[in-house]
Amino acid sequence: MKIAQIAPLVESCPPRFYGGTERIVSYLTEELVRQGHEVTLFASGDSITSAELVPCSKMALRLDPGVKDMTPHHVMMLDRVAHRAHEFDVLHFHIDHLHYPLMRPYVDRILTTLHGRLDLPDLMPFYSAFPDAPLVSISNAQRRPMPPVNWLGTVLHGLPENVLTFRPEPSGNYFAFLGRISPEKGPDKAIEIAARTGVPLKMAAKIDAADQCYWDQVIAPMVAAHPNVEFIGEINEFQKADFLGNARALLFPICWPEPFGLVMIEAMACGTPVIAFAHGSVPEVIDHGVSGFVVNTMDEAVAAAHSIGSLQRHAIRAQFEQRFTAERMAKDYLAAYRRLPALRRPPQLDVLTIPAGEEAIRMPVPTVSPDPSAVSAG
Repeated sequence: MKIAQIAPLVESCPPRFYGGTERIVSYLTEELVRQGHEVTLFASGDSITSAELVPCSKMALRLDPGVKDMTPHHVMMLDRVAHRAHEFDVLHFHIDHLHYPLMRPYVDRILTTLHGRLDLPDLMPFYSAFPDAPLVSISNAQRRPMPPVNWLGTVLHGLPENVLTFRPEPSGNYFAFLGRISPEKGPDKAIEIAARTGVPLKMAAKIDAADQCYWDQVIAPMVAAHPNVEFIGEINEFQKADFLGNARALLFPICWPEPFGLVMIEAMACGTPVIAFAHGSVPEVIDHGVSGFVVNTMDEAVAAAHSIGSLQRHAIRAQFEQRFTAERMAKDYLAAYRRLPALRRPPQLDVLTIPAGEEAIRMPVPTVSPDPSAVSAG
C-alpha cells in the first residue's frame, strides 16, 4: 500500500524533546515501513525516518527562532501534498483541519487522526460542515463532544516494544511528573501528593510561553517551598527511559479531558505504575489495580501512592505489550485504511484491444482491495 503520512511541522518526527503527535506519527511511519508498505512522510526537514522524507520546513518550527507564525508553513506543505496526492492509496493527516478544503478531490482516500481535545466551541460548526470526512479518534472519551461525523474507528496509541527499557526494580525513590507545566496537567496536585506522602518528586516538564505566567506565579513558588521537589526542565528521548524507569510511580493528576496521554504508556513500557485522575482517556488506558490506580480525589491519590508497592512491574509491562505496541497500532490503522472508499471499490473491468474478428475478453485491472481478514478498527 502507498501511504502518505502528513505530520505537524511544530516538532520533528520523532521530536527532540516534547511532542506527542509527532512522536506517534514517527512510530506509525516506521512500523508501516517495517510491515512492507511504501510510506512517504511529509514533515520537518530535521526528521529522521526510513520512509521517503519530503522536508516541508528547514527544521521543527518550534525550534526555529525565525518562525513567528506556523500557519503559512503548513499551507505550503499542503500544497506539496496536493501536487502528489494522486500517487497514494491513503493520505493520512495528523494536522487537525487545515487540509479539508484543499483535499476535497481526494476525500475518498483521506483519513484524519484527531490528536487534540474536541470540546472547544469553534470545532462544533467546523466538523458539522464536513460530516463525511473519515476520522479516527485516539480514545473513545475524545469523541464525546463531537457532532455526528464519519468515525472509522478509535486507534489507541502505541510504542515500539523496545523504545523504552523495562526496569523490574527502580533505582530511584521518587515520583515522576513528565509533560507540560500547565493548569490542566495538574503539576500543583503532583506537588501536593509528594508533600502529603513525603516521597520526593522530580518534575521533567516543558514551559510554553502561554504558561510562563502560571509557572512564575503558581508552580515556581510551590517548588521553592517544598525541598523534596526537584524541577529538571524539558528532557529528551534518551533521558526519558531512566527518568520514568527508575521512578516509584508516574503522577498524572490531570483535570481536563485528555485525549490520550502518551506518557502513561511510556511509563507502562518501563514497568512503572501510573497514578492518574479519572478524566478523558485515563480509564481506557490504565487498568485500575494492574497498571496503576485511577482516582477521583486527592485523598484517593494519596492512598494510591501509599499502595503503589502492591502493583507488579512485570504485569505492568505485560499490559503494555498486550495493548500498546506500535505493531498493534499500525494494524488498527491498516484496518481503518481498508474502510476508505478508494480501497473498498471492487476491481474495475477493462476491455482489451484485440484484432478484428476475435472475441473480446474482459480482464480485471488490479486495484488495492480490502483484506477480508483484517479486523476493523471501529
